[in-house]
Amino acid sequence: MGNYKAELSSGLIFIIVVAVAATAANNYYNQPLLPSIADNFGISFDLVGYVPAATQLGYALALFFISPLGDKFNRKVLIRFLSIGLVLSLFLASIAVNIYMLIFASLLIGVFANITQQLIPLAASLSNKSSRGRVIGIVMTGLTIGLLCSRTISGFIGEHFGWRSMFLVAAAIATIIGGILAWRLPATQPSTNERYSELIKSMLRLFNQLPELRQAAVLGALWFAAFNSLWATLAMHVTSEPFLLSTQQAGLFGLVGLAGAIGAKRAGIMADRYGANPVISFALLMILLAFVCLYISKYSIIGLVIGIIMLDLGVFVAQIPNQARVFSLNPEARSRINGMYMLVYYLAGALGSYLGAAAYAYGGWAWSCGVGLVCIVFGISIHFKQQKMSLSLSGL
Repeated sequence: MGNYKAELSSGLIFIIVVAVAATAANNYYNQPLLPSIADNFGISFDLVGYVPAATQLGYALALFFISPLGDKFNRKVLIRFLSIGLVLSLFLASIAVNIYMLIFASLLIGVFANITQQLIPLAASLSNKSSRGRVIGIVMTGLTIGLLCSRTISGFIGEHFGWRSMFLVAAAIATIIGGILAWRLPATQPSTNERYSELIKSMLRLFNQLPELRQAAVLGALWFAAFNSLWATLAMHVTSEPFLLSTQQAGLFGLVGLAGAIGAKRAGIMADRYGANPVISFALLMILLAFVCLYISKYSIIGLVIGIIMLDLGVFVAQIPNQARVFSLNPEARSRINGMYMLVYYLAGALGSYLGAAAYAYGGWAWSCGVGLVCIVFGISIHFKQQKMSLSLSGL
């Protein structure tokens, strides 16, 4: 795949970043809309929590069943088909007649948003090893911006035009982005001739053979579960007493987390310079402090803002070096390795979304924060245990 590196121009990087931002946003448009959706269908908070969980689950399923195809087929053609599916699934969500139809449409949206996970390995393949962390950092900045701005955009559109309009707008955006990618992406050559069934088996083998992959996946899964437990319930919390914010105002919290985008770009540079572990250690401690702040700031907008900034910064600072070291494990199997890594990541995200919503329905904000705290404490203990073992082995 080295003959593609000359094609990684600044213009192509920009297109990939914009496409990643626009596509990733589809996984999160529903979060500020959850109170409106619950009111519209007359359902409880724990049932509406299945909507973001379904999107994350669909994304995870695609990572296992679709991501490996990036190693076997021309990614440009694969992305074209995914774009068509994404547009249709977003339209289906906009005309959902009940919560179950919306949950199904949300599952499909997550599946076809796999475009993002085709573009990230593509960018990694086009870059040189010495600059891979920086390139992934730039691309992940787009993902971060898309993730966070999606909430602000959906909050505004949901407030003024209704939650269904957001999915129609998203379908229009997906159509435009799909057209640009079909026009500008370079064609890629397969890196394997294995049959599809063998590709799937090889993903499981890679996960079994690479302890570094398992460690990175489990660690990332824990902080992403914590992250989603917060964001799946934030809109429900701030639109309830004592805040009583509107859907648009709830969506503005997405802008607060833009600090994560700054951190994402910086983290890639720091990881290239100092290595992954010190950056991840710093980020995990920041996430822990974020949940402590969120827990004690139940009735404080300022406290919530500070906690969200710390949480988003910590999560995205941790993600860049963690994913960069995963991409370095086997250059010929990047799509499959990334697929297994992100499969675990988004399965945990789906579980975190559901547990956060269920905890909030049961015990309110304190319980949903408790879910995040438990996840990140486990993550910290695993990370520092791994570091201790690595230092012991290096001293032998």
